[in-house]
Amino acid sequence: MIKLIHVLLFGLALISMPLFANRNYKIISIEKVNSKPESVNKKNTTLKKWEASPDGIQYKKWKASPEGKKIHANYNKIKKNLAGFLPMEAIVTSVTFQRTNAKVSGPKWLIVKIKGKKYMIQYALKDFEKLKSLKVNDKIILKSRNAGFSPNHPYLIISGDYIAKNNIILFQRDFSKNNHC
Repeated sequence: MIKLIHVLLFGLALISMPLFANRNYKIISIEKVNSKPESVNKKNTTLKKWEASPDGIQYKKWKASPEGKKIHANYNKIKKNLAGFLPMEAIVTSVTFQRTNAKVSGPKWLIVKIKGKKYMIQYALKDFEKLKSLKVNDKIILKSRNAGFSPNHPYLIISGDYIAKNNIILFQRDFSKNNHC
Protein backbone atom coordinates (compact mmCIF):
# COMPACT_ATOMS: atom_id res chain seq x y z
CA MET A 1 0.00 0.00 0.00
CA ILE A 2 2.80 2.38 0.91
CA LYS A 3 4.56 1.60 -2.38
CA LEU A 4 1.36 2.48 -4.25
CA ILE A 5 1.13 5.84 -2.47
CA HIS A 6 4.79 6.58 -3.29
CA VAL A 7 4.22 5.72 -6.97
CA LEU A 8 1.14 7.98 -7.10
CA LEU A 9 2.97 10.89 -5.43
CA PHE A 10 5.94 10.44 -7.76
CA GLY A 11 3.56 10.41 -10.78
CA LEU A 12 1.83 13.54 -9.50
CA ALA A 13 5.18 15.26 -9.12
CA LEU A 14 6.16 14.32 -12.69
CA ILE A 15 2.88 15.62 -14.08
CA SER A 16 2.98 18.90 -12.14
CA MET A 17 6.61 19.78 -13.01
CA PRO A 18 5.84 20.92 -16.59
CA LEU A 19 3.00 23.05 -15.27
CA PHE A 20 5.36 24.92 -12.97
CA ALA A 21 7.95 25.17 -15.72
CA ASN A 22 5.39 26.75 -18.09
CA ARG A 23 4.39 29.27 -15.44
CA ASN A 24 7.58 31.26 -16.01
CA TYR A 25 7.03 31.16 -19.76
CA LYS A 26 3.54 32.60 -19.37
CA ILE A 27 4.83 35.48 -17.27
CA ILE A 28 7.42 36.31 -19.94
CA SER A 29 4.72 36.21 -22.62
CA ILE A 30 2.53 38.61 -20.66
CA GLU A 31 5.45 40.99 -20.22
CA LYS A 32 6.10 40.90 -23.97
CA VAL A 33 2.44 41.66 -24.70
CA ASN A 34 2.51 44.56 -22.28
CA SER A 35 5.61 46.01 -23.98
CA LYS A 36 3.87 46.33 -27.38
CA PRO A 37 1.97 49.56 -26.61
CA GLU A 38 5.32 51.22 -25.96
CA SER A 39 6.37 50.47 -29.55
CA VAL A 40 3.02 51.80 -30.81
CA ASN A 41 3.53 54.96 -28.76
CA LYS A 42 7.05 55.25 -30.16
CA LYS A 43 5.68 54.94 -33.72
CA ASN A 44 3.06 57.60 -33.00
CA THR A 45 5.70 59.90 -31.57
CA THR A 46 7.93 59.35 -34.59
CA LEU A 47 4.99 60.00 -36.93
CA LYS A 48 4.12 63.25 -35.14
CA LYS A 49 7.74 64.41 -35.37
CA TRP A 50 7.79 63.64 -39.10
CA GLU A 51 4.47 65.45 -39.65
CA ALA A 52 5.99 68.54 -37.98
CA SER A 53 9.10 68.36 -40.21
CA PRO A 54 9.31 70.28 -43.51
CA ASP A 55 8.75 67.04 -45.48
CA GLY A 56 5.70 66.15 -43.39
CA ILE A 57 4.22 69.63 -43.80
CA GLN A 58 4.80 69.47 -47.56
CA TYR A 59 3.13 66.06 -47.71
CA LYS A 60 0.09 67.30 -45.78
CA LYS A 61 -0.27 70.25 -48.16
CA TRP A 62 0.03 67.94 -51.17
CA LYS A 63 -2.51 65.51 -49.68
CA ALA A 64 -5.03 68.36 -49.33
CA SER A 65 -4.32 69.66 -52.86
CA PRO A 66 -6.47 68.66 -55.87
CA GLU A 67 -3.62 66.42 -57.16
CA GLY A 68 -3.28 64.66 -53.80
CA LYS A 69 -7.03 64.18 -53.47
CA LYS A 70 -7.18 62.73 -56.99
CA ILE A 71 -4.40 60.23 -56.26
CA HIS A 72 -6.04 59.19 -52.97
CA ALA A 73 -9.37 58.74 -54.81
CA ASN A 74 -7.59 56.55 -57.38
CA TYR A 75 -6.19 54.47 -54.52
CA ASN A 76 -9.69 53.97 -53.11
CA LYS A 77 -10.81 52.56 -56.49
CA ILE A 78 -8.29 49.69 -56.34
CA LYS A 79 -7.63 49.15 -52.62
CA LYS A 80 -9.86 46.03 -52.46
CA ASN A 81 -7.82 44.49 -55.27
CA LEU A 82 -4.60 45.37 -53.45
CA ALA A 83 -5.79 43.98 -50.12
CA GLY A 84 -6.88 40.70 -51.70
CA PHE A 85 -4.07 40.45 -54.27
CA LEU A 86 -6.81 40.26 -56.90
CA PRO A 87 -6.20 40.61 -60.64
CA MET A 88 -6.82 43.97 -62.30
CA GLU A 89 -7.17 44.48 -66.03
CA ALA A 90 -4.86 47.27 -67.17
CA ILE A 91 -3.95 48.95 -70.44
CA VAL A 92 -0.34 50.04 -70.95
CA THR A 93 -0.16 53.77 -71.76
CA SER A 94 3.62 54.27 -71.58
CA VAL A 95 6.75 52.14 -71.35
CA THR A 96 9.17 55.06 -71.69
CA PHE A 97 8.05 57.34 -68.84
CA GLN A 98 10.87 59.02 -66.99
CA ARG A 99 10.58 61.46 -64.10
CA THR A 100 12.05 64.90 -64.61
CA ASN A 101 15.56 65.27 -63.14
CA ALA A 102 15.87 61.48 -62.86
CA LYS A 103 18.99 59.47 -63.66
CA VAL A 104 18.92 57.74 -67.02
CA SER A 105 20.18 54.55 -65.35
CA GLY A 106 17.56 54.84 -62.60
CA PRO A 107 14.38 52.82 -62.22
CA LYS A 108 12.07 52.26 -65.16
CA TRP A 109 8.39 53.11 -65.09
CA LEU A 110 5.39 51.48 -66.64
CA ILE A 111 2.27 53.66 -66.84
CA VAL A 112 -1.02 51.78 -66.97
CA LYS A 113 -4.69 52.66 -66.99
CA ILE A 114 -6.98 50.73 -64.63
CA LYS A 115 -10.69 51.50 -64.53
CA GLY A 116 -10.01 54.66 -66.55
CA LYS A 117 -7.34 56.05 -64.15
CA LYS A 118 -3.57 56.15 -64.64
CA TYR A 119 -1.12 54.46 -62.30
CA MET A 120 2.68 54.12 -62.18
CA ILE A 121 4.62 50.91 -61.67
CA GLN A 122 8.34 51.12 -60.86
CA TYR A 123 10.88 48.44 -61.74
CA ALA A 124 14.59 47.97 -61.36
CA LEU A 125 16.42 47.75 -64.68
CA LYS A 126 16.89 43.96 -64.47
CA ASP A 127 13.19 43.42 -63.73
CA PHE A 128 12.10 45.81 -66.49
CA GLU A 129 13.98 43.68 -69.04
CA LYS A 130 11.28 41.02 -68.62
CA LEU A 131 8.67 43.60 -69.67
CA LYS A 132 10.38 45.04 -72.74
CA SER A 133 7.95 43.15 -75.02
CA LEU A 134 5.09 45.37 -73.78
CA LYS A 135 3.80 48.10 -76.06
CA VAL A 136 1.33 50.96 -75.67
CA ASN A 137 -2.32 49.77 -75.68
CA ASP A 138 -1.39 46.21 -74.63
CA LYS A 139 -3.92 44.69 -72.24
CA ILE A 140 -2.34 43.07 -69.22
CA ILE A 141 -3.44 41.46 -65.99
CA LEU A 142 -1.81 43.07 -62.99
CA LYS A 143 -1.68 41.96 -59.36
CA SER A 144 -0.24 44.06 -56.60
CA ARG A 145 -0.06 43.97 -52.83
CA ASN A 146 0.46 47.65 -52.11
CA ALA A 147 0.69 51.18 -53.42
CA GLY A 148 2.54 54.33 -52.42
CA PHE A 149 1.81 58.03 -52.38
CA SER A 150 4.36 60.65 -53.31
CA PRO A 151 4.04 64.36 -54.03
CA ASN A 152 6.96 63.93 -56.45
CA HIS A 153 5.03 61.60 -58.78
CA PRO A 154 2.04 62.44 -60.99
CA TYR A 155 0.20 59.15 -60.31
CA LEU A 156 -0.29 56.57 -57.57
CA ILE A 157 2.68 54.18 -57.45
CA ILE A 158 1.69 50.51 -57.53
CA SER A 159 4.06 47.65 -56.85
CA GLY A 160 3.67 45.41 -59.88
CA ASP A 161 4.06 42.02 -58.24
CA TYR A 162 2.55 40.03 -61.10
CA ILE A 163 2.02 40.90 -64.78
CA ALA A 164 0.58 38.60 -67.42
CA LYS A 165 -0.33 39.19 -71.06
CA ASN A 166 -2.49 36.72 -72.98
CA ASN A 167 -2.25 34.24 -70.07
CA ILE A 168 1.57 34.31 -70.24
CA ILE A 169 3.31 35.49 -67.09
CA LEU A 170 5.77 38.25 -67.98
CA PHE A 171 6.80 39.14 -64.46
CA GLN A 172 6.23 37.64 -61.03
CA ARG A 173 7.99 38.98 -57.97
CA ASP A 174 9.73 36.33 -55.87
CA PHE A 175 8.57 36.97 -52.31
CA SER A 176 10.84 34.32 -50.85
CA LYS A 177 13.71 36.78 -51.27
CA ASN A 178 14.31 40.17 -49.64
CA ASN A 179 12.26 39.47 -46.50
CA HIS A 180 9.06 38.89 -48.55
CA CYS A 181 9.17 42.40 -50.03
